[in-house]
Amino acid sequence: MSSLRTHDDTWDIASSVGTTAVMVAAARAAETAGADPLISDPYARMLVEGAGGGVWGLMMDEDWVARAVDIDAEGAALFAHMGNYQAVRTRFFDDFFAAAGAAGIRQVVILASGLDSRAYRLDWPSGTTVYEIDQPKVLEYKSSVLTEHGVRPSAARREVAVDLRHDWPKALRENGFDATVRTAWLAEGLLMYLPAEAQDRLFAQITELSAPGSRIAVETAPTQAEERRREMKERFERIKEKFGITDSLDVGELMYNDPDRADVTDWLAGNGWDSTAVKAAAEMRRLDRWALPDGPDAPADDAFSFFVTATRR
Repeated sequence: MSSLRTHDDTWDIASSVGTTAVMVAAARAAETAGADPLISDPYARMLVEGAGGGVWGLMMDEDWVARAVDIDAEGAALFAHMGNYQAVRTRFFDDFFAAAGAAGIRQVVILASGLDSRAYRLDWPSGTTVYEIDQPKVLEYKSSVLTEHGVRPSAARREVAVDLRHDWPKALRENGFDATVRTAWLAEGLLMYLPAEAQDRLFAQITELSAPGSRIAVETAPTQAEERRREMKERFERIKEKFGITDSLDVGELMYNDPDRADVTDWLAGNGWDSTAVKAAAEMRRLDRWALPDGPDAPADDAFSFFVTATRR
C-alpha cells in the first residue's frame, strides 16, 4: 500500500502524483537539450518552469549535473540512469503512436496524460483526435501554459477532465469518443499509482471501449520486495543529503507496491488482445542508455518495468 494515498485523493501539478509529471517533463527537457537526443520535446522546459521548476528543475541544469559527478559519482550515475529511462520510455511510446498512425488509426487516448505534450509535438496524420484524460487542475495547467506561449496542438485535442477512478468512459464518450472505430491507447507512468483492483478495472473498461484492431501500449509496474524498497529509499535519502536536495516528497510513497497486481501481458492475452512485452532494461541497453554498473549485485533486467503493446482481436 501507499501511505500517502487515499481512495478519493486529488492533486494539481504542485502536489502528490501531480509533481511526478513535472519530474518526467524535466527529464524530457534535459534529453531534448542533450547532444544526441532520442526524442524532441520543445515544450517540456516551459511546462517545468511554469510549475516553478523546484527540485526537478535541477535535471535541466547542465552545471548542476556536472557538479553532481564530483559530489557523488554513484549518485550522479543513478540520476543519469533515471533520466535515460524516461528518454527511452518516451521514444518507445512515440514510435508506438507513429506505427498506429501509419496503420490508419485516427483516434488516440492518453490515460493520466499529465504534462505529456504529444498532442502538440508529434506529427499526427490528418484527421487524428487525441483525447487526454487527467485531473482537471493538471489539464488546466498544461493548456494555460502552452496557450500563453502560443503553442497549438498538432491534432484535434480534447480534454477529458475526470479521475480514472470515476466514470471516465462516460466522460470520454461525452467528449466525442467513438467506440466503434479503432483506438490507440497509452498507459504510461500510470499503473504504479493504481492498486491491483483498479488496474484490472481500468483494462476491463479499455477492452470494452476498444473496437477490433485497436492498439494499446503500457508501462508495467513491477512489484519490489519491501526490503529492496527500503534500501532504495535509504539510498535516495543519502544522495539527496549529499546534493543538498531538500524537497520532502517521497515519490515511492505515492506508488502502490501491490503483490496482487496482474501481469499486464497475461491479462491482455487472456481478455481479447494479442500482446507482446519488451524489457525496459533491454531497450535501454539497445539504445546505449544503460548508466548503471553491471556486476553480481546489479538488479536483474526483470526487476525493471516492461513495455507492453497489444492489438485487440
